[in-house]
Amino acid sequence: MNQDPVPPSCVVVVPVKPPTRGKSRLVGLDDEQRRSLAEAFALDTVAAARAASRVQAVLVVTDDFRLAAALRAQGCEVVPDGVSEDLNATLVQGAAEVERRWPGAVPVALCADLPALRADELDAVLAEVVEQVSRGRATFVRDRAGTGTTLYAATSAAFAPSFGTGSAERHASGGAAEVGAERDSLRADVDDLVDLGVAMVLGLGEHTARASGRRATHQG
Repeated sequence: MNQDPVPPSCVVVVPVKPPTRGKSRLVGLDDEQRRSLAEAFALDTVAAARAASRVQAVLVVTDDFRLAAALRAQGCEVVPDGVSEDLNATLVQGAAEVERRWPGAVPVALCADLPALRADELDAVLAEVVEQVSRGRATFVRDRAGTGTTLYAATSAAFAPSFGTGSAERHASGGAAEVGAERDSLRADVDDLVDLGVAMVLGLGEHTARASGRRATHQG
């Protein structure tokens, strides 16, 4: 009796700048507050990804040794960022590592600043991702502002992200299928205090809630 083929699993690749260098647009906060929030965003993003049932593993690419230790303690795989000045090259490096360690898995690039991310919403989007990638199409999630990208996925062979200003239209014009339009927690990346307010309304993960003096309203 023939059985339906098992769909490929997903490995989430999360690029993380050293927190001391990130989130300069969180104006009004001092350097230590920005560092704490940037680190908390990454920890909550990773926690939600690890809680998603469709995620086989989470691979973090970072040069921050202290954060790397905290992420390994959460159960992540961590590799150094050999091309830290070029986000897209970092992600291609991560996708190649996915192919090496988890052959056949779908590499999924995910922004590290999604403190309201929910595992169930990520799972729902990854179901769409796997369906589209199985048809040979790359996929992406448009950010809340409508111009950026929070998630990009493709086969390892066709993995060609185009993050940066105006990335959503570049991904769309390159033939990538847009998914996740209704998944607010996956679109709510945080660059400034207005974005952080939106994430608070959606519900922060425990690390960001603690760093911002709030109470966590979801557990990934």
